[in-house]
Amino acid sequence: MTATSPRRVELDVRVPVWDRFFTVAPLVLVGTREPDGRFDLAPKHMVLPLGWQNYFGFVCTPRHATYFNAWRERAFTVSFPRPDQLVETSLAASGRCDDGTKPAVATLATVPACRVNGVLVEGASIQLECELDRVIDGFGDNSLVVGRIVAAYADPAALRDADRSPEDVLAASPLLAYVSPGRFAKIDGALSFPFPEDMRK
Repeated sequence: MTATSPRRVELDVRVPVWDRFFTVAPLVLVGTREPDGRFDLAPKHMVLPLGWQNYFGFVCTPRHATYFNAWRERAFTVSFPRPDQLVETSLAASGRCDDGTKPAVATLATVPACRVNGVLVEGASIQLECELDRVIDGFGDNSLVVGRIVAAYADPAALRDADRSPEDVLAASPLLAYVSPGRFAKIDGALSFPFPEDMRK
């Protein structure tokens, strides 16, 4: 028997729990090359740096073209859109036409990647080019797609700098966050975290 606090509710884990409460994550656009040579951009929020070195991962499903494109091309790009690019980012989630194309992707201005065969979202605050490192299947219907960052670019306003306070950086280059499920937030300020004095990475 498990003791249950009167201030909490036990959730039914026979179904996914993630729609029962809010969580916060970055909102990015993952770019991949299609079999016909065109490029796709797909919004993703289950994304994260993997460790302290230059590895980046995102969750995807084999039901989506992004999974097979990244696997086949051995590469993908990641663009962190600004809050004022929210509508275009949302449109990138539009479904495909009968011929497999996604016309909504054309609403996003892009620039060519330099180290991989791909495109990056023009004006995004952070842009990454990744070579595929591995794909780990088996998270239910989903997989973790892992890339090694081989090139990275940033809007100067988004870069941390000893001459600028963190508050000034966030005010100048706010973050676009996905508040799952189904909401978003503009983060233009944050408070210093109270790390213990002996805290180490």
